[in-house]
Amino acid sequence: MARRGELAARLRRIVGAQWVLDDEAERRPYRCDGITAYQATPLLVVLPASTAEIQAVLALCREQGVKVVPRGSGTSLSGGALPLEDGVLLVTSRLCAIVAMDVENRVARVQCGVPNIRISEAARPFGLCYMPDPSSQMISTIGGNVAENSGGVHCLKYGMTSNHVVGLEAVLMSGEVIRLGGAFQGAADGELDLIGLLTGSEGLLAVVTEITVRLVPLPEAARVMSMGFASVEDACRCVGAIIGAGIIPAGLEFMDRKVLNAVASLLREEHDPRTAALLLCELDGTAAEIDALIDRVRGLADQAGAIDIRTSRTEEERERIWRSRKLAFSAIGKMCKDYYCTDGTIPRNRLPDILDRMAELSRTYGLDYANCFHAGDGNLHPIIMYDAARPGDLDKAEAFGADVLRACVDMGGVLSGEHGVGVEKRDLMTHQFAPADLRQQQVLKCAFDPGELLNPGKVFPTPCRCAEFGRMHVRGGEMRFPDIPRF
Repeated sequence: MARRGELAARLRRIVGAQWVLDDEAERRPYRCDGITAYQATPLLVVLPASTAEIQAVLALCREQGVKVVPRGSGTSLSGGALPLEDGVLLVTSRLCAIVAMDVENRVARVQCGVPNIRISEAARPFGLCYMPDPSSQMISTIGGNVAENSGGVHCLKYGMTSNHVVGLEAVLMSGEVIRLGGAFQGAADGELDLIGLLTGSEGLLAVVTEITVRLVPLPEAARVMSMGFASVEDACRCVGAIIGAGIIPAGLEFMDRKVLNAVASLLREEHDPRTAALLLCELDGTAAEIDALIDRVRGLADQAGAIDIRTSRTEEERERIWRSRKLAFSAIGKMCKDYYCTDGTIPRNRLPDILDRMAELSRTYGLDYANCFHAGDGNLHPIIMYDAARPGDLDKAEAFGADVLRACVDMGGVLSGEHGVGVEKRDLMTHQFAPADLRQQQVLKCAFDPGELLNPGKVFPTPCRCAEFGRMHVRGGEMRFPDIPRF
């Protein structure tokens, strides 16, 4: 920290004077990502404009022993982009070009700072789209989506980010550039799956600078069903019935009454007052296929006790119905002082159990909560409401969230579906993984970043201690098996 001025001067020679922020007022907006409960003012903020500049920045930081935290647009909800007070925050938002749109091979090559939605906008004139669509897609960048292996409404049918990445360019902490996969689907076949390793690695292994993504044809048609239920249990039973019948919707989302009330205040749309939970079920394909599926889903919903079923007839109606889901988190933000949203995943058949457990925890901690989540794949997003100005409230919200995540693991699920681990779930990793599991993950971290300078302090509950991996241990003055000849 004493060398801030010297480091800033050297970084300015790489990226230009205006793209290094060292004034405290300039650095303060970068204190946190989407989870505002954790904050730290970075030592410096640097905004490179190319892969070459990122190479030079990382090489300089490695030479100087300076930590680096990569950041896109800062929408991470796990503290994955939380800066360090003694580290450089490397912001990739200036790398925002769509490099190539290859319609014949159905891929797009884009820089890491391109907002998610811009890819589909660029592909739409060709009848194509990029299917992963996190709720933050208007502002979240594709580089951040790769770092967290983001999902979205349509990932039930079409898969996560990892299912749509065919090539990567990334810069190692050493400043070296690696290129994986290629510019067509299947380019990485036969390779060691390093693309799979980097996707979801949360910025611990490398800084991804360019991504080649798979594009898919726009569905011929899509319609969404809005199905209201008098109880959460009935809605959960309907989710199981739809999937159990072999129907895979493009999206299957759950919203409870608190979310519906919050959204209604924004959209001025009312739901049946008896509705305790709402399912949004999107079906896509050919018109004939959709009509047949709608009839089947309506029958399953009626059997589960649906009290109100509405089906979109036009594209405008479909977008209007989905708008309530996209606005859910913003709407909740208007209802409470602060909220904390965590992210666990469970087997679908345990949905009623985990929702009962949330109700118990709400009573235990004295905090209200709401539910809005991806019901089709069991990816939960409980929204825990608290007041940061009230002493102890944040601690209770964190404990509430941690207990939800422990319950997810205990019910056969995992700590995260798409938000990542970051700092939020770091200390819960031992609840899901055995020491040997964590050790092997740390070995990978050390292979990519032996100096432990890239996004340190995230994901792992204990330091990696890279210097210790691979050492020959000596005990009592002698190595193991001292009688064996050594060459």
